[in-house]
Amino acid sequence: MTDLSTPKHAAQASAELDISGMTCASCAMRVEKALTKLPGVASVSVNLATEKATVNLADAAIGIDALVAAVTKAGYQATPTVAETAPDTASSEAERAHQRIRRELAAVVICALLTLPLMLPMVSEGFTGGSGAHAMSTLVPVWLQFGLATLVQVVFGARFYKAAYRAVRAGASNMDLLVALGTSAAYGISVYELIMHPGDPMHLYFEASAVVITLVRFGKWLEGRAKRQTTDAIRALNALRPERARVRVGNEEHELPLAQVRVGMIVVVRPGERVPVDGTLLEGRTHIDESLITGESLPVPKQPDDPVTAGSINGEGVITVTTKAIGAETTLARIIRLVETAQAEKAPIQRLVDRVSEIFVPAILVIALLTLAGWLITGAGAETAILDAVAVLVIACPCALGLATPAAIMAGTGVAARHGVLIKDAEALEIAHRVNVVAFDKTGTLTVGQPSLTAFEPIGIERSAALALAAVVQRQSDHPLARAVVKAYEDAATLVKDDGEASIPDDANGSVAIMADRLTNGDGATAAASSAHPVSAPSSHTLAATASRARAVPGRGVEAEIDGQTLAIGSTRWLDELGVVLSPDLSARAQQLESAGNTVSWLMRLASRETGAATPPVALALLAFGDTVKPTARGAIERLKQMGIRSVLVTGDNYGSAASVAAALGIDEFHAHVLPEDKGRVIRELKIRTAGIVAMAGDGINDAPALAAADLGIAMATGTDVAMHAAGITLMRGDPALVADAIDLSRRTWRKIQQNLFWAFVYNLIGIPLAAFGLLNPMLAGAAMAFSSVSVVTNALLLRTWRGARNTR
Repeated sequence: MTDLSTPKHAAQASAELDISGMTCASCAMRVEKALTKLPGVASVSVNLATEKATVNLADAAIGIDALVAAVTKAGYQATPTVAETAPDTASSEAERAHQRIRRELAAVVICALLTLPLMLPMVSEGFTGGSGAHAMSTLVPVWLQFGLATLVQVVFGARFYKAAYRAVRAGASNMDLLVALGTSAAYGISVYELIMHPGDPMHLYFEASAVVITLVRFGKWLEGRAKRQTTDAIRALNALRPERARVRVGNEEHELPLAQVRVGMIVVVRPGERVPVDGTLLEGRTHIDESLITGESLPVPKQPDDPVTAGSINGEGVITVTTKAIGAETTLARIIRLVETAQAEKAPIQRLVDRVSEIFVPAILVIALLTLAGWLITGAGAETAILDAVAVLVIACPCALGLATPAAIMAGTGVAARHGVLIKDAEALEIAHRVNVVAFDKTGTLTVGQPSLTAFEPIGIERSAALALAAVVQRQSDHPLARAVVKAYEDAATLVKDDGEASIPDDANGSVAIMADRLTNGDGATAAASSAHPVSAPSSHTLAATASRARAVPGRGVEAEIDGQTLAIGSTRWLDELGVVLSPDLSARAQQLESAGNTVSWLMRLASRETGAATPPVALALLAFGDTVKPTARGAIERLKQMGIRSVLVTGDNYGSAASVAAALGIDEFHAHVLPEDKGRVIRELKIRTAGIVAMAGDGINDAPALAAADLGIAMATGTDVAMHAAGITLMRGDPALVADAIDLSRRTWRKIQQNLFWAFVYNLIGIPLAAFGLLNPMLAGAAMAFSSVSVVTNALLLRTWRGARNTR
């Protein structure tokens, strides 16, 4: 399966072609069949909405020329897709698409101006009940009607004749054939009547053929505009690519085209500028807006050694970035490739639509012939029979059927990408809407994945003094637990107004206890035990005091001298070895914290200058370390429950930690002590036991077997590449709320597909009989046909109004 760095068909060679000349689902099916017949082609997916063909080759030796020739033989045009690896390429492609739409609009306007005079007799008949129709028709001489209709038929209808000819030459049929036959019949009968009855303009139907061509082209223009909006996500992502970068060489800065920037170069980014490369922050602190890449609603704080992503916006302050990836290897480029791949894929349901469309056009030709014959048999006359047959041909265009699924998929995957959800392909989208069980990994998925100080309880010493002492002891260490202590101190210090010296507040609300014990619902009251051996704190509660002779004690902890005292932070084992006696309440509290999955340590005084080494060791504070639950995790689980989806926790951690997290989040079922190789087994058992569709959300290497075993893998992009490689959906930020977002969006997209297919089929089921029985004239049929295609795409575009659960951290 696919991650952000691996092409979808990494094991196969692949090619992508831009296809022109396709007008309906049967066209896409014809191109697909033509390419599939080639030896060495493994599979083909043709997308009518994007007008692209993705060809997976079992034999890499097959050339692009052979693929292009096969498409040409089928009656269409093909050119190799040019990869958009630079912003100027992307913008030029967007400009070309815009120019095509403008040219189409100009053709529609001219066509409408030519057609308008032809409609005057018809309009006058509607207002006068026919009494003034002959008089009005004389205002438009028959030779002018013939000339205008001929211009519309020959000039603006030429595209339909060309496409119909190519289809017939290839032994196929398509929408253009229906339009060409229908308008030619209406135009032909008018020419015949003009020759046979030159003085009777009331038997001319030039307006029917001209209006149909005008309306069909107008519908195609509207359809093109709407389809272009479905690719807004790709254009928005492409627009994030800066064209130039400011590179620092020595003490000088040089502005270079992005193509000349190399890995390892130092790039300078000023406030308000987009980061041009993937890299690591070297100098400076800032907040970076990553909203269009990760969907993160708030700017993300960045400091040295933090990763930054190309396309994000630097908020404040000048920063320097060490380049790690450029061009096609950046995260942004990979996201664009992944979204493009997803939009080019066909949902399994689309293949059923393609099979229907393949026989749809021939069936309509048969129905039109039966309509013609039926009216002739009943004696209605050639004119009525031909016009009703024309109406059948025009209204039966299968454009809506061909656009129903790809338009919804493009809109759905596009809006998902803007919200930080990358859907690998249409199959993942289709599976996601049926998920009824989500299994979560714990560490890094539901929890932060880094230890923090979950409880801090001083013993006979002021809280602020105890925390300051602990921070000084741990200040020089890089151990994760030591960093947690220092961070807790810094977080507490920031809560105090700066009065020239940041100090730790004495009240519980201003200490680390405010972070406290999320895993135990904050019921860790400060121990009230007092010490008979008072201890002096540093002269101030800042980290101005330094520890001397700091050293690690293997298997036990760390000790250091501070202001003449020997202090240590260590394990319960070390505490016991030193003979420190704890009160029953404090011992019970430590056991409670350990049972909840926390690591318990102790701040101790081993000796002091005043009393000498004979002073017995004293415990000054209890410290508990644990992995805190992510702020959005509980809301994510509750939202899934509201959606009828059950959550299960699967973790390799101990029973106490798993039980505590499950209780805090409202998860009823959890599996603890699960080895990586056993996670896949747990998922398979869930699938059997629940008889449902099971998704797995994780971020680590140990989650890969479970992600692969699940019906749908959901990986956090903040995790490992191995996890993303095994997933069908990648979440661009480590927010569990995105799991519910991904499933909710897939359900909405699936509903759009169903709505589009329903209306496309119903439209034909109702429209074709009405036309066959003479209740729908060709002009109304043309308008209805255009409306059906536009309505399908517009309905899909309503997905762009979707708003997921935003991160409010």
